[in-house]
Amino acid sequence: MPQGQRGEITRLLDRIQEGDRQAISDLASLSFPELRRLAACCLRGQPPEHTWMPTDLVNELWVRLLRRETLEYQNRGHFLGAAAHQMRAIVIDHARERCRAKRAPAGVAPLHGPFDVNRPMSETDPADLVALDTALARLAGMSPRQVQVVEMRYFAEFTVEETAQALGVSAKTVKRDWTTARAWLHAELRELER
Repeated sequence: MPQGQRGEITRLLDRIQEGDRQAISDLASLSFPELRRLAACCLRGQPPEHTWMPTDLVNELWVRLLRRETLEYQNRGHFLGAAAHQMRAIVIDHARERCRAKRAPAGVAPLHGPFDVNRPMSETDPADLVALDTALARLAGMSPRQVQVVEMRYFAEFTVEETAQALGVSAKTVKRDWTTARAWLHAELRELER
């Protein structure tokens, strides 16, 4: 996205906070290509029975965002981080539904092979996504920023630099958080297998 459009997203977010309802429509239009790219990353490689298209995921994202009383985002990066978080929630909800439809047992489903947070989310079994979500909820109690890094790097496939910009931290901090979170998740998910 060109630098001018990045700044325009921040200006639209400011207008929304000032009560300008037209700015929401303008934000939806301007951010659509970038949100669609994020959605495509989340949906890439889904199984054949998965019928969602990236536009469907973006639309569901906006449905959830507009249910809120306010849309308070500090800048483009904050907005995209929140969008990545919401897309994660939508994909996980959908994975839970697919697990229920297969009559999976209640609670955390067992992992279907060696789970690896380095493997693209799009290649991950729905039950494994549910287990990952459970582990991320636990990690959030210890390090919310690490969860944000995982959401951006794993679910939205942001680069280290994009993640750093969105979170307002250095690339070195993102790399450290990513390494630490992966190690913690690996251990936590192994524990869930037992």
